[in-house]
Amino acid sequence: MKAGDFCRLLLLAAIWGGSFLFMRVASPAFGAINTAFLRVLFGFIGLVVILAVMRTPRDYQQKFGSSLLLGVINSGLPFLMYCLAARWLPAGYSAILNATTPLMGVVMGGLFFHEAVTLKKALGVLVGLFGITLLTTTGSAESVPQLLAGVIACLVATGCYAVAGFLTRRWITERGGLDPKLVATGSQLGATLFLLPFFLYASATEVPVHWAQPLVWLCVLAVGLICTAWAYILYFRLIADIGPLRSMTVTFLIPPFGILWGYLLLNETLSEGFFAGGILICVAVWLVLSPAQKRAGKAKMSAPESK
Repeated sequence: MKAGDFCRLLLLAAIWGGSFLFMRVASPAFGAINTAFLRVLFGFIGLVVILAVMRTPRDYQQKFGSSLLLGVINSGLPFLMYCLAARWLPAGYSAILNATTPLMGVVMGGLFFHEAVTLKKALGVLVGLFGITLLTTTGSAESVPQLLAGVIACLVATGCYAVAGFLTRRWITERGGLDPKLVATGSQLGATLFLLPFFLYASATEVPVHWAQPLVWLCVLAVGLICTAWAYILYFRLIADIGPLRSMTVTFLIPPFGILWGYLLLNETLSEGFFAGGILICVAVWLVLSPAQKRAGKAKMSAPESK
């Protein structure tokens, strides 16, 4: 990996670490479905503006339908699940459970996408998960049923992320690639169309929402424009440059950032295990991202292009 890839990985983790705080504020106020829909809607609007300002050609090279479907798997369903979880779980819980994405990636990749599961990758995932357990979350779930419901919702989301990462490589990268801005825009349009019926149904049947809440709107705009529009450009660029499984390791770095933003912005207290957990998480990221070393004999006998 190049230095620029590591920088984008850290930046993406910092951005997505803040998304759980924004959703924790917005989801109880506006409702889970409304928050998820507004997030992808503003994400789509922000991306359309970016395309217009940068004068990016709208040539999807026959990959528009794939981009829409990726949006359902990679944004629509996961965002809905996380907004539901935000009604029951503190932000730290969701951020920590989000870090199961590489584990899901290793499992899904090995089972369905012919991804090599090396001992080093498996060890990296285990070390990362152990590091995450050292991070004490802020607050607590109100009851065991709510805790279980929130955990299941988060695991459904990470499963979607894992599958979407490999599908992006199969449907986009391996078919000649596509500008990450176009992939991100198409995916957010697909997620918006997917969540629109849920939004309309919730608006017609649920208790009317008190929309005049400026702070909540700021959180919705931030999670849509920054944590979705900008973040997904970075994410699809990473998938194209370093592959889906390595890109998923960004979720190891999200919990420390999520807790750090809570400490800086909400005066939450850093846990005793924060620094120890952070070090283990960095080790885990290195284990998963670092290239596998070839045996000396095999390296000499292999052709230059072999891996």
